[in-house]
Amino acid sequence: MTSLRTLGSSGIAVSPLALGGNVFGWTADQAQSFAVLDAYTAVGGNFVDTADAYSSWAPGNEGGESETVIGNWLAARGNRSDVVVATKAGAHPQYRGLSATTLKAAAEQSLKRLRTDYIDLYYTHFDDPSVPVEEIITTLDQLVRDGKVRAIAASNLSPERLQASLDFSEREGLARYVALQPRYNLVSRDTYEGELRDTAARAGLAAVPYSALASGFLTGKYRPGVAVDSARAAGASKHLETGRGLAVLAALDKVARDRGARIATVALAWLAAQPTVVAPIASARTVEQLPALTAVAELELTADELAELTAASDI
Repeated sequence: MTSLRTLGSSGIAVSPLALGGNVFGWTADQAQSFAVLDAYTAVGGNFVDTADAYSSWAPGNEGGESETVIGNWLAARGNRSDVVVATKAGAHPQYRGLSATTLKAAAEQSLKRLRTDYIDLYYTHFDDPSVPVEEIITTLDQLVRDGKVRAIAASNLSPERLQASLDFSEREGLARYVALQPRYNLVSRDTYEGELRDTAARAGLAAVPYSALASGFLTGKYRPGVAVDSARAAGASKHLETGRGLAVLAALDKVARDRGARIATVALAWLAAQPTVVAPIASARTVEQLPALTAVAELELTADELAELTAASDI
């Protein structure tokens, strides 16, 4: 995987595909997770995305499982300086919200689980409207000054709160968001396009979209009448009930056939070509699922192909 890209104004160079860590410690055990991480870095990948809340939703889990797996892998491989680690705070069951006290405590726990003394990119996972942006940014700035965080970012944030945060950072000379992690894919465009993307573009932020494959729907494995054994099947298969979902699948099929590419690769390539997007996030539970994701680095869609996919998703 070549062509590293810079995360906004941070100077941090990342691969064109971020490897999602949500499955680590959930649908992929530690051995499977290590194999996926090894295969991803073996082809030049360097950008791993996780959160302290992963995977608190799974029975028997309490949150932090993904960070623990990644931390164990970094320690086992001795490659911490070669990997850009992104994690998030605000949604862990024991550290909910973005108050100064909660954020600081959450960061310390993430550092312990990741077995590192710094986080490359630290996101607020979900906004906490009860906390002023001034408090959030001041706390994040302190983490940067203390050397515990290299750069800060936000996820699931309104355009208004994002702009207010950027304005405060600018006014006070504090750490400033360099990236934004929105939900964004071919069947979920209004979650980013519009005012939020315009705000990010004006500020020079790097978009690192999550749900890039719509819980697996955009891999093409979900079809009418086909049962898929997946923890995410219910969420993904609902797109089969919409005209947009079916139109997008048909367009993906055509472009993939014409280019001799996997459907997932085409869906990621469309996303990677959108304004502000630096690296889509996609996860792999097995090594076999990975090549279709990392191939996005080599697939550049034509203007006509991009237009065809966009038109299908407009339905």
